[in-house]
Amino acid sequence: MKDSRPKQRRTPLAALVLAAALVAATSSCSSDTPPAADGTTTGDGGGTAASEPGEAGKSDAKFFVQAEYDSQLALLDAEPKGPAGEPWAQTLDPQQMADTARYRKKGPYEICFSNASVANNWRQTGLKTMKAEAATHPEITEFTVLDAQGKDDKQISDIQELTGKGCSALIVSPNTTATLTPAVKAACGKVPVIVFDRGVDTDCPVTMINPVGGYAFGHTAAKFLEENVEPGGKILALRISPGVDVLENRWAAGERVLEAAGLDVVDVKFTDGDPAKTKAVVTDAIQRHGSINGVWMDSGDTTVAAVEAFEDAGKEVPPITGEDQQQFLELWKAKKLTAVAPTYPTYQWRTPVIAALQILKGQPVPKVWKLPQPTITAGTRDAYIKPGMPPLHYAMCGCETLPGYPGTWGGK
Repeated sequence: MKDSRPKQRRTPLAALVLAAALVAATSSCSSDTPPAADGTTTGDGGGTAASEPGEAGKSDAKFFVQAEYDSQLALLDAEPKGPAGEPWAQTLDPQQMADTARYRKKGPYEICFSNASVANNWRQTGLKTMKAEAATHPEITEFTVLDAQGKDDKQISDIQELTGKGCSALIVSPNTTATLTPAVKAACGKVPVIVFDRGVDTDCPVTMINPVGGYAFGHTAAKFLEENVEPGGKILALRISPGVDVLENRWAAGERVLEAAGLDVVDVKFTDGDPAKTKAVVTDAIQRHGSINGVWMDSGDTTVAAVEAFEDAGKEVPPITGEDQQQFLELWKAKKLTAVAPTYPTYQWRTPVIAALQILKGQPVPKVWKLPQPTITAGTRDAYIKPGMPPLHYAMCGCETLPGYPGTWGGK
């Protein structure tokens, strides 16, 4: 099995659903809420850091569509369809199935993957999971991965390279939404394309796969702060990077909930997912504002660093949001933090491989393949703490039954 180098955050509904959402949004939204593209990840991606409220503070209106927001909140409570105990093979309320008869071909297969990056622990956990899933299918004799290293121009080149080498199917996790759309559209004319994690502004992929979405993630995190911080409390919002739909959707939802709750968002800062930068940003906010009453994060990769900044400053850690990263779950329990962990499960990295094989065998797949997106609360947290797994492991990998577990993921 060949590997040529191998974290959304889009959280898009695929463009087919997007079109319907835009129509609904256009007819129902007020003139000061323009309709636009949906999109999440979690916690991943590169990008240029920004620190002024004008750059990071106000969500981009094109990344908020009320109809999609409402749809995602409804999906959080939807009953998944599919094999019990296998959320990566389940789907939530599929509206349309894609006819894949024209892609049917005999194996063996070469599955190719154009990856945005392996720039953070979420994406590293996910890639290990995807490779392990591919290894369970003997009909996949080659699994080729190209890593764009967080660069749009490299990913465009990678997609062109992969579509020219005879791949049976192409999986894409876009680095950014708009810039990668033309490359994906060009690839769709040559090979069946599966997009996952983050989205693109076209419905040409056979399927778009991701959990419920960025709106649901950002809403869940903000509602937790609404419930645990008094009105007028000072909120620090920490973001990863701009231009990725799933991340933009998280902030678009979070900003609206926090504002409606009467909470005072005193700073919105990009941290690039860097723990050292995160600590510096939190320390600066404490020094300038005297106190911070809550922390909203669009990714949990650096939540531990934020907690440490409060402790270093001699401050009580306020209500804070994170993700299913092992070290955060353990710290949450040990320190008895007031916390919640919305998730963007890394088990979604298994699904594109499963989808690719179904497509190549002519089996229908959901045009928009939505996966369950659980939220970890104080009551469910301990079930996700995995003894023997490394601190930066993401608990919702769905990898426990895959070959090589736990060693491949750094566990004992």
